[in-house]
Amino acid sequence: MMLGLALGDSFGTARGKLPASGLLRAGVSTQLACFTTEGMIRASVRGNHKGICHPPSVVMHAYCRWAALQGIEVERMRRRWARHGDAAWPDGWLAGVPALAVRRGSAPATVAALSGIEQGGLGEPTTSRGCHALTRALPLAVAGPPGIAQAREIAALTHGDAEAQAAAVHATVLVHHCLTHNSSEGRQGSSVGQSAREALDAGITALRSRERSLGERLTEHEHDRLSAAFRRAVDEPARAGGLVQLAPDATAPSALLGGLYVAVSFPDPADVGAALEFAAAAPDGESVACVAGALLGAVHGAGSLPVDLVSRHELAWVLDTLARDLLIEFDDSPSGSEYVQGWDPQWWDRYPGW
Repeated sequence: MMLGLALGDSFGTARGKLPASGLLRAGVSTQLACFTTEGMIRASVRGNHKGICHPPSVVMHAYCRWAALQGIEVERMRRRWARHGDAAWPDGWLAGVPALAVRRGSAPATVAALSGIEQGGLGEPTTSRGCHALTRALPLAVAGPPGIAQAREIAALTHGDAEAQAAAVHATVLVHHCLTHNSSEGRQGSSVGQSAREALDAGITALRSRERSLGERLTEHEHDRLSAAFRRAVDEPARAGGLVQLAPDATAPSALLGGLYVAVSFPDPADVGAALEFAAAAPDGESVACVAGALLGAVHGAGSLPVDLVSRHELAWVLDTLARDLLIEFDDSPSGSEYVQGWDPQWWDRYPGW
């Protein structure tokens, strides 16, 4: 899922025309998704050691570390977060990755909200419904219901628009369903790529009950739009005009509908590269390809992604490490807990619990 997200972001940033050689650059959605993942790990570490944690606050701290690396309101961020003049802030291993300190596009609503942070607060969200509320939230799907339950609040850290927040929740539900769906491939009579459509169809169907269990409210309009995008992709796959109609702009709802349309249009694991190239042609190709890549990577696995492209991506090792560490943290808590000794003495330094 993480590698698919990043490849989609790179395709979109390059408008589908990736260079024939050399490194593939990460986009800003990929950078922010890295810090969402790190924030999830650090929230889990804090919860294990302190017994109490508000994950959105820990994730907001992660976004502030990204901003500081980018040179955004560095002194304001330091006043808010650096403890006792600690010169090591921003801390954690992710802060030492050079590619995360390079500007790779704009995230205006995220930056505007982060720029308003002062000591003792988390700032105020903008009124934006921009796509980054959704694209940076996609890693929350890995945590299952607990992560999905945080998606709206984490989107709302910077994006106050209700539709952007809802789209972030719905996207994480679909990605989680892709990650956990039992594939029908290999069963007699099943066609290649059927598992992708099965997973996404089942995810849309499950949204109602899952949303109720999370205290969310999926409106008829939202459900109808998702169902219509799915049916359109089955009946009229990979139509440029259809993609433009579903995803006309750089908003979170457009990213969700466009990414869903692309993933259903290209359900074969052998066609992931073609899917991302098609997605990149959307009016906001970065966000649509980012969502499509996450969905397809989640349902098919890393083996479906073009190995020549993954191997050239500048953050491939970082993304793989974050994904593995997230699973290790959830499964085995390497730093231990308040009462249990951990087995990895470096884990807290890599992922300080705050």
